[in-house]
Amino acid sequence: MSDELKRGLEGVLVAESELSHVDGEVGTLVYRGYDIEELARDASYEEVLYLLWYGSLPTREELESFATSLADERDVDEDVLATVRTLADAGERPMAALRTATSMLSAYDDGAEVEGREGTLEQGARITAKIPTVLAAFERARQGQPPIDPDPELSHAGNFLYMLTGVEPDEVSEETFDEALTLHADHGLNASTFTAMVIGSTMADVYSGVTGGIGALSGSLHGGANQDVMELLYEIHESDKDPVEWVKDAREAGRRVPGFGHRVYKVKDPRARILQERLRDLAAASGDDTWLQYTTAIEEYLTEEGLVEKGIAPNVDFYSGSVYDSMGIPMDLYTPIFAMSRVGGWVAHVAEYQADNRLIRPRARYTGPDSAEFVPIDER
Repeated sequence: MSDELKRGLEGVLVAESELSHVDGEVGTLVYRGYDIEELARDASYEEVLYLLWYGSLPTREELESFATSLADERDVDEDVLATVRTLADAGERPMAALRTATSMLSAYDDGAEVEGREGTLEQGARITAKIPTVLAAFERARQGQPPIDPDPELSHAGNFLYMLTGVEPDEVSEETFDEALTLHADHGLNASTFTAMVIGSTMADVYSGVTGGIGALSGSLHGGANQDVMELLYEIHESDKDPVEWVKDAREAGRRVPGFGHRVYKVKDPRARILQERLRDLAAASGDDTWLQYTTAIEEYLTEEGLVEKGIAPNVDFYSGSVYDSMGIPMDLYTPIFAMSRVGGWVAHVAEYQADNRLIRPRARYTGPDSAEFVPIDER
């Protein structure tokens, strides 16, 4: 057994997976062999869920049945919604509220005792269907508005936007949001996916795994960079300075530009390329290309400065925030929306790992004292 220390488990292989593969050197991402650009362009989020959970793209009949069964699970018990309102009134952070509500969902799951892969996927489908309802209800509660019942006739993406705003989204917004969900659905053994998988390895239920995944995703080093990007863009906008000049000054002052650099990608994140094009579509539809101009100019400048050559390239967060902002979504909902998408990957990884399960139990190198003399409490 090797005693080599690998901080952060960097480069350590802990499992085999058929779900997704990231090639950071060339900038590709595939789900079960399908390129992410093709899936984002031609498949719905529901199709991607089916692919991740069941191993193949669905036929039209399979998709209709799957999408219908998912839509039928969108309703959330009133007790959970009451808790969501309480959390909103208390000023709770959206990710913390989502974590609490997701854990609470298991109390109202009549099928929560189903075992094996089938039970994991059934529970996972219910969680995946209900998280958008919880999140939309939380935001509306913060605005002093009642929740909007889910519409089973709308897609997963379209229904969330409808529940959030009370208005059915236009085609560009729905397609863009659907693509964003697809792009964030899975990404290898990132921190939140690994967390869910570790919990799953104890044979805990998928509610526990997803709740743990949400907790891991809430950390500033994992899920919040898209909000950081938008805060930066608004800061630039309010300064009335040219975005490139602003970034030059910020870098000289020692500030880091969020949305650049990734633990795996050494070139531009393929998801960033896709969202940049969707930002173009949104800008064209609205007539406001401010964020497109800012992000494109900043990327071109930092590329000319050699950051990309050094392996510090735009990641998915650099464009996802401006895409969400263009649809009127509040900044502190960006990471919960990430969770709303990534739950599909968490469920898939838990189901896959549990099929050939081994408890994940690494070691730590002990660095404490070799011996210590115990002193009775009255003599200390």
